[in-house]
Amino acid sequence: MKGLFGRFFARRDGATAIEFAILAIPFFVILFASLETFAAFMGDQLLASATDTMARKIRTGEIRPGLAEKDFRKAFCEEIKILMPCSAAEIITPNKLLLDVRHFNKYADIPQTVPLVDGDLSTKDFKFDPGGKKTINIVRAYYRWDIITDLVRPLLSNIRSADGSRQNYLMVATVIMQNEDYP
Repeated sequence: MKGLFGRFFARRDGATAIEFAILAIPFFVILFASLETFAAFMGDQLLASATDTMARKIRTGEIRPGLAEKDFRKAFCEEIKILMPCSAAEIITPNKLLLDVRHFNKYADIPQTVPLVDGDLSTKDFKFDPGGKKTINIVRAYYRWDIITDLVRPLLSNIRSADGSRQNYLMVATVIMQNEDYP
C-alpha cells in the first residue's frame, strides 16, 4: 500500500495542470472583480462630471425653467453616453438614470440624504423643477449600474429591489448651487 501512495506522490507529470486548476479560480475572480470595480468607479466619475456640466448649464441660464424634462434627460444622456448609454425608452421612462432637479428658497430646505426605502432608491419625491435667476438649486443624478460578474455582485451592490431580484451599484452625484443673475 505504501508503494502505491509513494508512486502517486512521486509523479510530477500532471502537477502543473493541477496547480493551475487550483489557482485559476481565485486568480480569475480577483481579475474580474478588479475590472468590474474599475469600470464602476470610472462610470461614477463620468456621472459626477455630467452632473457638474448640467448643473453649470442651469446655473448660467443655458437651461431655464420651462425646459421639458425629457429634453434635459436627453442632454444628460449625451454627457454619459460613452459608458452609460440611454435608450429612447430610458429617456421617456427612467429605469437606470434617475434625475432630481429642484429649486429651494433656503439651503436648509435641501434634502441631505439619499432617499432609500427598504434598500432601494425611492423616486416618489423626484421632480424636474429648475429655478430661475438667483435661486438655490440641487441637481442629483442616480444611476443603477448593472454588475456583470456574479461572484462580485454581493460585494459591490449597495441597493436591491424590494423583491430582491435586482442588485445594482447605485452611483450618486449631487451639485448644489445658486443660479447667477443671468440676462
